[in-house]
Amino acid sequence: MLQAIVTGLLMGGLYALIGVGLSLIFGIVKVTNIAHGDLMIVSTFFIMVIVNSLTDNILIALLITIVVMAVLGFLIQKFLINTVIDQGAETAMLVMFGLSIAIQNALTLIFGAGNNSLPSPVKGINFIKTDLLSISGQYAVNFIVAVVLIIGLALLMGKTPLGRSIRAASSDTMAAELMGINTKSMYVWAMAITMAATAVAGLLVGQTYSFFPYTGTQFLIIAFGVVVIGGMGSIFGTLIGGAILGLSQMIAAYLFGTAFQTLAGYIVLLVLLTVRPQGLLSKKVRK
Repeated sequence: MLQAIVTGLLMGGLYALIGVGLSLIFGIVKVTNIAHGDLMIVSTFFIMVIVNSLTDNILIALLITIVVMAVLGFLIQKFLINTVIDQGAETAMLVMFGLSIAIQNALTLIFGAGNNSLPSPVKGINFIKTDLLSISGQYAVNFIVAVVLIIGLALLMGKTPLGRSIRAASSDTMAAELMGINTKSMYVWAMAITMAATAVAGLLVGQTYSFFPYTGTQFLIIAFGVVVIGGMGSIFGTLIGGAILGLSQMIAAYLFGTAFQTLAGYIVLLVLLTVRPQGLLSKKVRK
């Protein structure tokens, strides 16, 4: 049981990192980014290409990918979402659904449908190994990076002029524009920041699991579970949501077998939706 609890918490860190970008964009732009999982997998494939063709240094590959994904997010928000957002969130969501399908087919055309993985210097290494507990090096790194990145995003949004402008644009569009803030430009910056964070998630996902062009859908479902439990738009809520989802899955696997792992996570999700539909850290129910 101790092993299940610790592994569930560590897994929850990666889940939180997968979900934080989806939560941020919903909280700021009020759009559900259906293509979030696929964009994350784009970053994973991009890192793979750089590692295989340019450099063996995974950190250099990550830095290049962060820049590329930030630019891609900038372009997607400016030329896709911003052009239709005045027609309503539903139209923007449909645009992102179309982008998701396009990404999946493009990745399949370029890379084929086979499984891939990214190299990791800590894969197969245990940071702690005793008779009672074993902590995977990869899971520990995932958790540490997730906590550091989520705290960094919270500080960026709460303590910097850009972050305050983004929050103002998300809180009251009309008041922000009267104060001279270009809200659509703030949405563009928010998407760029989100895609940079998503590149980090893409690296850790590729090092932890095998991936293929359609894997994005699987991680989109995880991201939805995390942000719905923690509260859509709450940065720190993703940590709580990830921990709850990871714990429920690993404890269920320990008690009932791995066949119940995924089912248990979403039973917990349904229960929490019934008790607190706005999520644990949201202030009010969204209408």
